[in-house]
Amino acid sequence: MRIAIAGAHGQVARRLGRLLSGRGDTVVGIVRNPAHTADLTEDGTTPVVLDLETASVDDVAPVLEGADAVVFAAGAGPGSGVERKHTVDHRAAVLLADAAERAGVRPYVLVSSMGVEQARLGTPRGMDPVFAVYLQAKLRAEDQILPRPGLDTTIVRPGSLTDDPGTGRVTLGHGIGSGEIPRDDVAAVLAEILRAGKINDVVELTSGPTPIAEAVADLP
Repeated sequence: MRIAIAGAHGQVARRLGRLLSGRGDTVVGIVRNPAHTADLTEDGTTPVVLDLETASVDDVAPVLEGADAVVFAAGAGPGSGVERKHTVDHRAAVLLADAAERAGVRPYVLVSSMGVEQARLGTPRGMDPVFAVYLQAKLRAEDQILPRPGLDTTIVRPGSLTDDPGTGRVTLGHGIGSGEIPRDDVAAVLAEILRAGKINDVVELTSGPTPIAEAVADLP
């Protein structure tokens, strides 16, 4: 398979790139910072320098041509302000979807966040306001991408991310309780979803008792 990953230098994305390239897939990694290209090359990912905050569909679509699937794993990051939640977590995700449609790539995997449904009800009392904007941006991206007939979209909403070693076991499904999950396991689930071709679903993800291949196979 040929997989294009946006935000390819992110912590989950680099893990995913290494998994995909390690099993023989061709990985194209879109990054904003040229200084990150050496890391991607070391991971077995072919880097493409492109800023999704300023790029157009015409810029991005040629990068995606010939891909079997596209993954949006970019994020403004915890230290960023409100504006970049809009420009990255929302608008860049939608831009990638527009470009995927232009390039004729149907499978689109969006890494979102557990808790986005809270954003439909406003800002919960006591929630950090910047984090609330992040959830709202993720929700807008989901709502603008999932219904598209030109895409086969899978949205994965992980719980709180940790750097603990992966266990290879998860809880994956609809309406599950909040929890944590190692980035290793998020990447492994994304890789398995791509391998299995699971599409057109919104699933939540935390650590749990089920082996990853089994958890993905059990999705509708």
